Amino acid sequence: MSTNPDRAFIPLNALEDGRWYAHRASVPLNGQDQLYVALIEALAAARPLTGQKYNQTIRRFVSQGLPWLNKAQVLDIYERLCAQGRMAPDPEMRTLLQMKPTRSQAGVTVVTVLTKPYPCPGECIFCPTDVRMPKSYLHDEPGAQRAERHGFDPFAQTTARLRALEQIGHPTEKIELLILGGTWSSYRRDYQEWFVKRCLDAINDVEAESLEEAQYLNATGTRRNVGLVVETRQDRVTVEELRWLRRLGVTKVQVGIQSLDDRILDLNHRGHDVQATRDAFRLLRLAGFKIHGHWMANLLGATPQSDVEDYGRLWSDPAIRPDELKLYPCMLVENAELYEYWLRGEYRPYTEEEVRDVLVECMAQTPRWVRLNRVIRDFPTTNVVEGNKKANMRQIAQQELRKQGRPLLDIRHREIRREQVRRQELTLRIDTYATDATTEHFLSFETAEERIAGFLRLSFPDPSIEQPFSDLAGHAMIREVHIYGPALDLGEESQGEAQHAGLGTELVNLAKQMARDAGYDRLAVISAIGTREYYAKLDFALDGLYMTAALRP
Repeated sequence: MSTNPDRAFIPLNALEDGRWYAHRASVPLNGQDQLYVALIEALAAARPLTGQKYNQTIRRFVSQGLPWLNKAQVLDIYERLCAQGRMAPDPEMRTLLQMKPTRSQAGVTVVTVLTKPYPCPGECIFCPTDVRMPKSYLHDEPGAQRAERHGFDPFAQTTARLRALEQIGHPTEKIELLILGGTWSSYRRDYQEWFVKRCLDAINDVEAESLEEAQYLNATGTRRNVGLVVETRQDRVTVEELRWLRRLGVTKVQVGIQSLDDRILDLNHRGHDVQATRDAFRLLRLAGFKIHGHWMANLLGATPQSDVEDYGRLWSDPAIRPDELKLYPCMLVENAELYEYWLRGEYRPYTEEEVRDVLVECMAQTPRWVRLNRVIRDFPTTNVVEGNKKANMRQIAQQELRKQGRPLLDIRHREIRREQVRRQELTLRIDTYATDATTEHFLSFETAEERIAGFLRLSFPDPSIEQPFSDLAGHAMIREVHIYGPALDLGEESQGEAQHAGLGTELVNLAKQMARDAGYDRLAVISAIGTREYYAKLDFALDGLYMTAALRP
């Protein structure tokens, strides 16, 4: 058995929150099968099934003798009735009864786990410090609470999260694994390797002897890891470190940009300058990684006006230009050093109106090839000492933008989500922009209303720049392929959803042609472990740390 270098493996059944599962336990039918069939048919007839419609329908059947049911319980009953031949399977029923459908409507299901508390090399004054948590996390954040409940054990966290998602109706065949917690690159490598392996063991439902065996099993498993994300600091990004991340199977890296003003970085004790971010992003892009930046407003020394200008530099500076972004106005909490500055009168949190106005101006600047993953940190507002305490400030800013008649173009705002589309309704669009080391092509299939059904990021390295990854010399690179719509099970047929409609294959073939026309002989892709089989069907073969395809005979 593979073991943690720091502590013995804790069996999952010793860590599960029994109350959570008891709340979602199967409901006995008690001879009321026909009434349950009628309930499910009524819910199906009420689509689109809003919360109000759901409650009204449930209330009607409660008056006829059924218990009040949550969606997970209704879904469980529906699946049992189908298995007994009492109901005909409806391919849309699982999606209809999903709780929190946004968790899988972007085409994959995200599973978030946290690493154990561990010293961080940073000394940022805005970062909360809680000895119970990895650096920058609070113990009462939802994800942190789950991690602590499971002793930060990767197998236990992953398994429990998979069970929870399945209980509320989400498919778990395509998993993006998000590993959070301080600076990943500061943890010991034996811990990192063990942590990733145990996450894969949970996804595979098999305990492997090594990371390599766990990856081998996952490549063709029932559940597959289609993306692996870690977070680190720019001053930890080196060629050697990125090769290590690829060995682990990492495909996306989160980096705290925080500011593009050296004065602000110094005032907040960030520990690096802007050039460190430029250098890290160049290496990440040349290695094919998707770059997920964090940017913060309202740091010590900033003003609303300087923040809006600084945000603009994310896109005007060719060396930055991340693919995804978390837009985080600083939130003042007692266990951050910044709190002492506030007590001395040296720092002022923005008012809610100022935060809204900064978000409005920043969100309006975001390019169409960028995904704004999150706006506002997911801190429980009870921890915020002063300043904005509204967790829904993103929605408030969006409402203000609509009021002003200004469009939002970021990817997340334009995803088709649960809409059904046909190929003939989609138009190919190609947006091209330069970085300091590459020319990036963002290929997207969009509706007439500019809703995105799928996209591909194609990168052409500048031939005048020496490729630091020698095995990628002369290669064009696919850094991401993403098809939107509700996540479907592996092998499941599309019923109008963008997934499995052939959009990914069409985009990859177009990328091959564009790379060929640009003079490249080979095309590489930064494949996740669980997407290797997909790319193999498109004539890519595993070639070291990447999959590659020849573009010429």
